[in-house]
Amino acid sequence: MSLDRPAWARRMTAERDARDWSQTDAIAAMRAHSPKKLPEDPTMLRQWKRWESGEVVPSEFYQPLIAATFGTVTHALFPVASRRDGNAEIVAASGMETLDIISRLQASDVDNATMEALRITTDRLCSEYALLPSAQLAAEGRQWLKRVVGLQGQRLTLAQHREVLAMSGWLALLVGCVEYDMGDKRAAESTRRAALSLGAEAEHAGIQGWANEMRAWFALTTGDYRGVIAASKAGAEVAAHQGVAVQLAAQEAKAWARLGDRRQAEVALERGRRLLEGMPYPENLDNHFVVDPAKYDFYAMDCYRMLGENRLATTLAEEVIRASTDYDGTERSPMRIAEARLTLGVVAARDGDLESALNYGEWALRGERQSLPSLLAVSRELAGLVNKQYGSEPGTRAYLEHLSALSGVGQ
Repeated sequence: MSLDRPAWARRMTAERDARDWSQTDAIAAMRAHSPKKLPEDPTMLRQWKRWESGEVVPSEFYQPLIAATFGTVTHALFPVASRRDGNAEIVAASGMETLDIISRLQASDVDNATMEALRITTDRLCSEYALLPSAQLAAEGRQWLKRVVGLQGQRLTLAQHREVLAMSGWLALLVGCVEYDMGDKRAAESTRRAALSLGAEAEHAGIQGWANEMRAWFALTTGDYRGVIAASKAGAEVAAHQGVAVQLAAQEAKAWARLGDRRQAEVALERGRRLLEGMPYPENLDNHFVVDPAKYDFYAMDCYRMLGENRLATTLAEEVIRASTDYDGTERSPMRIAEARLTLGVVAARDGDLESALNYGEWALRGERQSLPSLLAVSRELAGLVNKQYGSEPGTRAYLEHLSALSGVGQ
């Protein structure tokens, strides 16, 4: 596969190959997703060849059809540049330093400039989830949560009061996620419940939906798959039209995949895919509580790994790593990349390639920014495979000892 072609063109070929489709087969599959009759096969075949070669970019009409054909969303297959400068500092946007914000919070009245600074601060913290060390992010999140919650004792308009509740809810969600990443399950559940309560008081469907999504995530990593499905459905009821509904569908799909029900898993994946396809492109892809289009490939990767679809899982894992890595090698989503490497390790173990399996497994465990429960859950899949087939090998024992030590940290 030529690296000179655009990434979307290379992916079209990889997705087609993973399904053992010819280009004619792919065109036939695409027709099923088209709202109108497409040109005859010879014309479409010439066009498809031009797409896969990277000679021309598919039009806005064909892009969603191609994405649907391969079970993904348009902006995952054909990314667009983010409209937000992720490095913009609070001071540039609001004109305030942190100390200025804190001093204003101590005033009896809260003005609009202070509220805007708090909005930007909340967004910044939620956008640092993927990269900032867990302990540091937890400490900063708790400090700002305390400050924002403290505003409820001051004179606020009704609109300000509701917004303070919402910002408190977002910060509580963030702190709860990081607490769970660090293995503090009890604290994470308490913080999650607080976020759910704040979301209900603010009448904020998105916060309530994410609190239920956290419940589904907790259940997934502890093996309570029926609990995942129940939490996902509860979240979808309250936040059916919010971005979190996409992730709730994905969590449900993961649970069905682990229960071995391929049909239900794919139904949930398709429901989430359709929801995401109909949503506007996010302005801030870094915010942890925004479902960016590229993440849907990550969800599907997990499901197909669990369902034993090795070629599809491999194709998606490679795409997740590519999409999450900058041109200079910087990893924008290290936790997502770690699970993609574990997926490649699981497939390698199934194929009898112990060396590659262990290399991928160790590589995934080395990251500084980790979500221990999620990382351990997928690592144990790989551990179970290599232990069963190659339990006496020195490399296997070393990997299992490393995983055991990490599991002790995450208890």
